[in-house]
Amino acid sequence: MTRLPQLLSDTGVIAGRYIRQTARSRIALLFGLLQPLLFLVLFGPLLRDVPLGGSGDSWQTLVPGLLIQLGLFSSGFAGFQILVEKQYGVMERMRVTPVSRLALLLGRIVRDVLQLLLQSTLLVLAGVAFGLRAPVPGVLLGFVFVAVLAASLASLSYALAMRARTPQEFAPIVNSVNLPAMLLSGILLPMSLAPAWLDGISHAVPFRYLVDAVRAAFVGDYGGGTLAVGALVGAALAAASLALGTRLFRGAAL
Repeated sequence: MTRLPQLLSDTGVIAGRYIRQTARSRIALLFGLLQPLLFLVLFGPLLRDVPLGGSGDSWQTLVPGLLIQLGLFSSGFAGFQILVEKQYGVMERMRVTPVSRLALLLGRIVRDVLQLLLQSTLLVLAGVAFGLRAPVPGVLLGFVFVAVLAASLASLSYALAMRARTPQEFAPIVNSVNLPAMLLSGILLPMSLAPAWLDGISHAVPFRYLVDAVRAAFVGDYGGGTLAVGALVGAALAAASLALGTRLFRGAAL
């Protein structure tokens, strides 16, 4: 059993390694932000005069959804790095070091959370330039939900990458989950606009509750049940994902 001080120390070492690596790849950071930024620029203006059936204006509806979309695709595909490291023998060399196996996972997740928060900040600033107006506490609360989503999905993505042998196995699985999750979460448009049967199906997708919670935060609705439900779903998702990711990652790494 790894002691907590050692685990924290090892996690910091691994996180520092990947943060420095990411800092040297600024182009990758910007390209990761490109898709939601294009939605913001090219799709956002179309919604300005469209009644979306919720509180807040179109930007307070679209930007929170794009933050969740950014997490789905950025963290969902984080495991690609593991596949590259396996190909070049990096993972083999890491296995023989005294670093905690759990820290090998947690250090990467720390990097992914920080990366997503940086990209989210840039996306919100771009939204402000287009007309987004949201309370600062609400934006910060939205970032907490984004961080929880990043940790959950990155954990699962890394665990899947440890099991997958090639990118050809990994990518279809992630895409088959991300696409319906994006459509059923109401990322671009609230699911309240959908037919009753489609709205009912969407309640089985946990990301919907995170989208609704971030939208509530962006309009300053802190006392309603939407935030509480989103927090409970986010906590449950994080706990289940980290537990499963840790089990699979440890099993594959040992």
